[in-house]
Amino acid sequence: MRVDGRGRIDRSRTVKFSFDGTTLSGFPGDTLASALLARGKRLVGRSFKYHRPRGILTAGSEEPNALMEIGEGGAMVPNVRTTVQEIHEGLIAHSQNHLGPLDRDLLAVNDYLSPFLSAGFYYKTFMWPRAFWERVYEPVIRRAAGLGRLTRGPDPRENERAYAFCDLLVIGGGPAGLMAAITAAEAGADVILAEETTEAGGRLLSDSQEVGGKAAQLWVDDALARLKATGRVRIITRTTVTGIYDGLTFGAVERVGQHVPDAPNLPHECFWRIVAKQAVLAAGAIERPIAFPDNDRPGIMMAGAVRTYLNRYGVATGKNVTLFATNDTAHDVAVELQEAGIRVAAVIDSRSGVEAKGDYRLIADAQVVGSKGRLGLREITVREAGGKTHQIQTDCLGMSGGWNPSVHLTCHLGARPVWDAGLKAFLPAPDAVPGLIPAGACNGAFSTASCLQQGHAAALTALEVLGITPKAIEVPQASDAAGGGQALWFVEGKGRAWLDFANDVTTKDVRLAAKENYASVEHMKRYTTQGMAPDQGKNSNISALAVLADATGRGIPETGTTTYRPPFVPVSIGAMGAGAQGKGFAPERLTTSHAATRARGAPMIEAGLWYRPSYFPREGESHWRQSCDREVTMVRNAVGVVDVSTLGKIDIQGPDAGAFLDLVYCNTFSTLKVGRTRYGLMLREDGHVMDDGTTARLGETHFVMTTTTAAAGQVMQHLEFVHQGLRPDLDVRFLSATEQWAQFAVAGPKSREVLNGLLDQPIDDESFPFMACGEVGVAGVPGRLFRISFSGEHAYEVAMPARYGAALFDTLVARAEELGGGAYGMEALNVLRIEKGFVTHAEIHGRVTADDIGFGRMVSPKKDCIGKAASQRPGLSGETREQLIGLRPIHPAKALPAGAHLFPRGAEPKAANDQGYISSTCYSPTLEGYIALGFLRNGRARHGEQVRVVDHLRDVDVTCAVCDPVMFDPDGGRARG
Repeated sequence: MRVDGRGRIDRSRTVKFSFDGTTLSGFPGDTLASALLARGKRLVGRSFKYHRPRGILTAGSEEPNALMEIGEGGAMVPNVRTTVQEIHEGLIAHSQNHLGPLDRDLLAVNDYLSPFLSAGFYYKTFMWPRAFWERVYEPVIRRAAGLGRLTRGPDPRENERAYAFCDLLVIGGGPAGLMAAITAAEAGADVILAEETTEAGGRLLSDSQEVGGKAAQLWVDDALARLKATGRVRIITRTTVTGIYDGLTFGAVERVGQHVPDAPNLPHECFWRIVAKQAVLAAGAIERPIAFPDNDRPGIMMAGAVRTYLNRYGVATGKNVTLFATNDTAHDVAVELQEAGIRVAAVIDSRSGVEAKGDYRLIADAQVVGSKGRLGLREITVREAGGKTHQIQTDCLGMSGGWNPSVHLTCHLGARPVWDAGLKAFLPAPDAVPGLIPAGACNGAFSTASCLQQGHAAALTALEVLGITPKAIEVPQASDAAGGGQALWFVEGKGRAWLDFANDVTTKDVRLAAKENYASVEHMKRYTTQGMAPDQGKNSNISALAVLADATGRGIPETGTTTYRPPFVPVSIGAMGAGAQGKGFAPERLTTSHAATRARGAPMIEAGLWYRPSYFPREGESHWRQSCDREVTMVRNAVGVVDVSTLGKIDIQGPDAGAFLDLVYCNTFSTLKVGRTRYGLMLREDGHVMDDGTTARLGETHFVMTTTTAAAGQVMQHLEFVHQGLRPDLDVRFLSATEQWAQFAVAGPKSREVLNGLLDQPIDDESFPFMACGEVGVAGVPGRLFRISFSGEHAYEVAMPARYGAALFDTLVARAEELGGGAYGMEALNVLRIEKGFVTHAEIHGRVTADDIGFGRMVSPKKDCIGKAASQRPGLSGETREQLIGLRPIHPAKALPAGAHLFPRGAEPKAANDQGYISSTCYSPTLEGYIALGFLRNGRARHGEQVRVVDHLRDVDVTCAVCDPVMFDPDGGRARG
């Protein structure tokens, strides 16, 4: 079925591939669809519901029929469109959705049962007997449901994600897109041109018209050369823009390695996130089928696809081709078929008074009302104006009911398309997406000349917004024939007329939905499954709306459209989650001190995604508690060093930085003096505690916020929301600097002695008091110093750029060891903070308020803040709440497990008597016994009371005394001294 002298494929060598176990060959540049058609393969699959034979319908990503399983084993991908998949050496393809051989599908019996399987039958059929549902109906339905198969193993292929930014994103590389890209790029704009197919050009590669006085394909080559010469255009082929999101952010999927055999160094797909200042939508239009009886046989396809396979791939879709159309475009196809030596049996035009453009048989004012050929088209039945019918022998029927502009992206942010009565099509609503300018066929311009003009005008509009002066560019001359036609949505006749080829939805199904009062377009869609799954409404949506409008006596505009949602084409989960497999799903984040920590034999534990040392064992220590107790005592009596780089660090700058912090924190920061640090508490909008930390003021407009390790990302996201959604008027900017700074806490009575040997300028209590902060020099390197304490001891946190982190840690630990101290880990850190009653996310776990942890007075009465109003709701404070307390067992050697519940002494330990729980627990070498923090109903008023601690799982029952959560140095003299 190859046609000499046609196509843009490379015929100098052949490519072997496999289809259903048979080895076939094609040429480089072939899609799987074109290669199969070239070998005369018309039957390529089965439909979903009735398992009717299906052939190739289109030549693009809108293909609903020719879906196949590509590859083998874990790398097998189902539902791949053969019209998009390029062949390569060793490609393995299998047809799908059939039981037994493709041409003898045993499940085709469903087609004979179709009178019992009409739309909505499953809602009515499987109701009785009720007991059958779980044991009979559901298992059978689940086995029969679905298209294609999923592999059970992990996908061995890699995918990738990428980010791009540009002045102008042009979506579509047809005449409108190319003209827009040339206009913008030659004016100096940075342009990204995303083209879905293997090369830019769009329909100019599929017909024989002229542009600018030369063959359209030659003009495309010249246009691409002009774009390349600007040095300002990135052309991404094999890339479909799948969705649009806020801020002109676009999702796009690129097929990177699907056309390359054995490409271990290439990702299978790449998912792009593209942010553009302006965008031009030049996505073209999709040719719509005509719903006539038995219009779904293999060999019946779109007229535009017939043209594309001929001119782009050099393939004849039949030896005896017939065309059924409502417009002039099909006549052009007939002429080109004849020029290629292919017999045109007839052109059947539904319009009266039309004339042929060539020497072919024209049957005007007629319709196709039937077809024959179970596994491949053999014959069609034509009904002329007077009602007379006759048959035409043909093996390919190209149908064209007009064009539906691809308005999908203009609707992804909620806009609805607008019906154009003249074009009989939906067009993008004006300003549907600010910054996205439709041009070309997607905007109702169906002639090449108007596409070029609209692409040029769209780029000029975008350049004006960008503030770029355009250059004078001549728009080339081209055909201004728009292929005008009439709307023919369906043909009345005997037999089923198919709308959704993939889901087996017919005109009868849509009318039945309306008859059963599913008259809303959204209800009809769900009742019939029209437009779901592979089709996604691209081929069937508008025609189905027309049938529904006819059945309900409404117009198409009143009937409306279903909601267009991303993605425009299927996107694999692997591509969207690229990089999130294995360690990419939960990446290991290592501190600058990691190597030195492991060299000291410290076992590592996960804190968020960070790896931090649990403890530092020394010779003679056989149990973690021995190491932990020693480290706690070391900090209390000498000095200890711990890496706190994992704490979130958010740099906040701007004239309104203080006001911004007042809004996100419940206490006041705008009054904080430069060179000072303050503890802050952050609430969620519902009044519960989100996070806590310290914020230092390094300058009048410069603050550095510290968050907990676990909530760093959450807090950053919260700040972005507050700024963008609530107070965009505040002049403030912030960014995460967590990885940019290595930070170490030096705690203990000798902490200042450790630092004064390193700081360029020694410090004392007068020059650097408690809660002070500032820029310092550390061995000649600029750094930052904060006098804050999470241990309750005289302590500092010293920060330096991350590249100095490893050296600083080694130096600090070495100096500490000279003074009888050393490094300490997370276990000791936890003991130190529990002794002092400091909270972490074990306490501020999302269900507590500021009052619950004893910080109710921090919610300033002088200002508003996020969560303030909600925190004052009844029930979020008072004696009915569980409040933070300390617990010490009557017998100090009794361990207190975290998670144990608290009951009144003497009460039965059951849910009705439950009054609280333990949130954190440890053994305190300082206090010589087990201690814990927890929450107890009205706990602050019950200090001195005894409660019963019960853990049924661990079989623990201990009596404890309730005490203040600050169990060591309650006046804070050690930290301030």
